[in-house]
Amino acid sequence: MNGIPTKINMFNVYRDVSKLLGLSGEVTLPDFEAISEAISGPGILGEIDDPTIGHFGSQEMEIPFRTVIDSMFDMMIPGDQVNLTLRGSIQTETPGGGVDYVGMRVIVRGRCKSITGGTVKQGAAMGSSIKLECTYIRIDLDDKPRIELDKLNSVYKINGVDILAKARSQC
Repeated sequence: MNGIPTKINMFNVYRDVSKLLGLSGEVTLPDFEAISEAISGPGILGEIDDPTIGHFGSQEMEIPFRTVIDSMFDMMIPGDQVNLTLRGSIQTETPGGGVDYVGMRVIVRGRCKSITGGTVKQGAAMGSSIKLECTYIRIDLDDKPRIELDKLNSVYKINGVDILAKARSQC
């Protein structure tokens, strides 16, 4: 990425290949919080909270809608996996003082965990949303994979490097 990234200039959300319409404001991406175990004993002064590489806690993603719409209910079908892709353009300040853009893509798969119906008020958005439990996430910048986590297939990659390759080969 050349320059200083400043903001998301534009973005769209797609379910499978169809653009999701009726979204409001912003989508918060899931956190990557490692599962860890405290270790202590001879040779260690105190405790160390030791992260287990490639293992992360529950990852949720909430998709906000202006009102309840068909797409929300389609994503609630029990047992169905929801496939979402966020495509955006990151605006950057170039070293020469100009503006440039870098593509961003986020792919998420998961299942419906909850739905928020929102409020009903004449002339106002409802604030409805659906919350997904994510089992897969991949973030690409400028068409390059930066992080990929596939919880169901034991894949964890950073900058295209398979971090767990050696661990899987030992099993």
